[in-house]
Amino acid sequence: MQDWREILDQTVDQQVPELVQLRRHLHMYPELSGQEYESTRYLVQWLEANGIDAEVGPDARGVIANLNRKESLDAAGLFALRADMDALAIQDSKSVKYGSRHPGVMHACGHDAHTAMVAGALTAISSLHAAGHLSCDLAVRGIFQPAEETSEGAMHMINAGALANVDAICASHVDPSRVVGKIGLRYGLLTANCDEICVSIRGEGGHSARPHQTRDPVSAAAQLINTVYLNIPRNTDSQDAVVVTFCAIRGGQNSNVIPDHVDLKGTLRTLDPVVRDATMAVLQRLAESVGAVSQTEISLDFSAGSGAVRNDIGISDIIMSEAKSCLGSSSIERIPRPSMGSEDYAFFTDRIPGAMFRLGCVSTEDQRRGLHTSSFDVDERCLAIGAKLLARTAVSWLYRRQNEDSSSEIHAREEIRSTDE
Repeated sequence: MQDWREILDQTVDQQVPELVQLRRHLHMYPELSGQEYESTRYLVQWLEANGIDAEVGPDARGVIANLNRKESLDAAGLFALRADMDALAIQDSKSVKYGSRHPGVMHACGHDAHTAMVAGALTAISSLHAAGHLSCDLAVRGIFQPAEETSEGAMHMINAGALANVDAICASHVDPSRVVGKIGLRYGLLTANCDEICVSIRGEGGHSARPHQTRDPVSAAAQLINTVYLNIPRNTDSQDAVVVTFCAIRGGQNSNVIPDHVDLKGTLRTLDPVVRDATMAVLQRLAESVGAVSQTEISLDFSAGSGAVRNDIGISDIIMSEAKSCLGSSSIERIPRPSMGSEDYAFFTDRIPGAMFRLGCVSTEDQRRGLHTSSFDVDERCLAIGAKLLARTAVSWLYRRQNEDSSSEIHAREEIRSTDE
């Protein structure tokens, strides 16, 4: 008798053209965080055309897709698969037929691929169950969230009930540092905490020929950035990971006018909450010092983004086992240390056990195009691999849960029988 895994893999392989089409459509029509209306509408139509019950999230953004319809909504013990849908404000520089049709916006982080893979996993599981190849309960939910890049989408969906009755969750992220057929896996801490830093520098502007008659916020901004970059490493234990980066500077409009104010934006990334708090305190002291020297008023605001993703051991074990079965042991690459990148997937793993694996997405080592770059693309062979691993993980978890429940029932009956005797 053919194993359910073999049938599932074959089912995914058969739907590859549809997954590629879905991914390419999303890639051609990307939408920024908070604006994923058409992506949501298109995905709902795609899922329903493939027999999947889909519910639109609040504000018409995001999708919750349930297999087994009412039974999944009411049952405890659901396993969720998560994808993100938003794009970035980057001009697509690729010369491909499916390049972005929206100027200044592109899928430069693989969210289009993530959506296609979860959609493919759901349709494959549904098809197997309908054909009678699965004996486990069909308790699977797909969560397609908006606004991952702004760390708002996960809570957007959680507040809409996406985690109701969900006991575990799994996700993947394309990884241009790995070739197709390889996955990266790490137990425990996977990503960093991320806090946005907003700096307001208020001074007194004037003529560029007479800076001595001003309180120059541009000069203060330059001093602050240099001071932070020089002093944070000197105030941090060398064994603690801390990254402070300023990415936006806004101030002034003319080449000969010193402005009254300058605003900076950046991020603070840490792995330890104690180090996080200590670094915030150092940044406040440095800002006060630069403000005093430059005679400007400097205020810092920290906006909490996402926490750290921690991979659950049990779910990671299932991913490891299924990856070995599907791709071979040599396909698995252990991730040696946490990434200083962040993921609002952490809002899910803060609440229930979950795990995320990195999915190789480039053809060869010399074709790496980094995330968040204008040339980013994926080798679409990764879509089938991702869909298979996500679907296998969900079904394997359901079988294990079912066996655990059965064992508990048998044990309980034996205890009752022993007591009666």
